[in-house]
Amino acid sequence: MAGATSRENNFGSLRLLFASLVIVSHSPELLDGNRSRELLTRLFGTLSFGEVAVDGFFLISGFLITQSFVHGSSTVSYLVKRVARIVPGYLVCFILCVVVVGPLAGGTDILTAKSLGRLAARVIKLAQPAVTGAFAGLPYPALNGSMWTIGYEFRCYLMVPVLGWLGCTRPRGKIVWAGVVAILLVLDALTLPNGPLRIGNHYDIHFTAVFGVGMLAFLFRDRIPLRAGWAAAAAVLLVASLCHWTTANAGYAIFGGYLIFWFAFAAPIVRLSRFDNRADISYGLYLYAFPVQSLFIWWYRGIDPWLLCGIALTVASALGYLSWMLVERPCLGLARGNGKASGGRGDAVTRGGR
Repeated sequence: MAGATSRENNFGSLRLLFASLVIVSHSPELLDGNRSRELLTRLFGTLSFGEVAVDGFFLISGFLITQSFVHGSSTVSYLVKRVARIVPGYLVCFILCVVVVGPLAGGTDILTAKSLGRLAARVIKLAQPAVTGAFAGLPYPALNGSMWTIGYEFRCYLMVPVLGWLGCTRPRGKIVWAGVVAILLVLDALTLPNGPLRIGNHYDIHFTAVFGVGMLAFLFRDRIPLRAGWAAAAAVLLVASLCHWTTANAGYAIFGGYLIFWFAFAAPIVRLSRFDNRADISYGLYLYAFPVQSLFIWWYRGIDPWLLCGIALTVASALGYLSWMLVERPCLGLARGNGKASGGRGDAVTRGGR
């Protein structure tokens, strides 16, 4: 991958696109309780735009987080930065969901000793918040249904130094890791809800496999050519793979992953937001979109899904900007020891909901 270590790339724009696709995907689904009006599902009958966006986040994270570990000064520094990137934004959103969104959504039993203990346990696991009675009667009565992926991503962050200690970032070790990821991709297809195997948690396998593909993209970056002709071929193969459940996940991880990294490094630099150089709002956009959408559905049960999409994009973008400026950026600056963090160039963030 020519220029794979360059800071001039399209990752910021891709993250913003993926966060927006989650909102597009969720708008009809949160209203209907199913994917009958979800655009990509109607087209292929397999993945949704939300799933594509989430896996895109994990692919980008696998690449950038591995780069951070390999080029980092120490494991401790690496872990401090990973915590600073994920936890502060998550924690502030978690608290706001409980103390603000919960009561607005008809939630009860918020500040009792028992409920606070349950919430503390969820924070430790980086799980989604839960308030009794919130959004009762909605098809998806979750306080913040997108947050369930945060814990999976952070566990992938912890996996990287372990693999490094085992030698998987070295020439021979990365070949072994490639074999492990190939096996995980097969298991991912076999352990789908309608698959023949039942081995643990399917999402542990799925997210590890997708993140692993992103890791391999970095580890083999010198051997992966990024060419327009190959990108066109990958697009054709991706479309074919999306036509069946057994090939959709692996096809997107491999062929979609190639397209993501081709666009990141080989396509002209694209700015999807005028804040792209100054503020990375994608994490906050992802974190706040679900409760914003659910609140508007709660207040206006018959709201048009595309009006809901536009409102959520606007409001969650503003909240994402505030999250970056007031929470994420200062914490990243402290972790890096310089009191500030640049926008649009940092590590990947987690995806939108599946």
